[in-house]
Amino acid sequence: MSDPIELPAYARSLGITIIGEEAGMPVLSVSFGSNVEGRTAHFHGGATAGLLETAGYAALHTALQAAGRDPQLKPINITVQYLAAGKSQASFATARITRLGRRNANVAVEAWQDDRTRPIATAVMNILMV
Repeated sequence: MSDPIELPAYARSLGITIIGEEAGMPVLSVSFGSNVEGRTAHFHGGATAGLLETAGYAALHTALQAAGRDPQLKPINITVQYLAAGKSQASFATARITRLGRRNANVAVEAWQDDRTRPIATAVMNILMV
């Protein structure tokens, strides 16, 4: 990645950080704590969705930065699929750009905990670029 990506205030308030990269895209992490806890010892669904959305936008910013572009991003829709309960341990997420056009982008995002091959949630994002 070239210039570091600054995460939005919401992501920082959850404790989300960029910990590395995978296939040129940022890998994000959030530790378990009271700021992301829903029911006892489990991630809140909104915190999981926040991690997925942040990872999607971070990947899109990375791809656009590499292409020398800096458009304003507006969500068209974001669909989250919850696959398993997030337990009281760190969660990770990364995204893949499935289409990067002139006016819109499609992004697939995956979140996991201890086993990368067993996601706890996925998301599909469609983003308008103006």
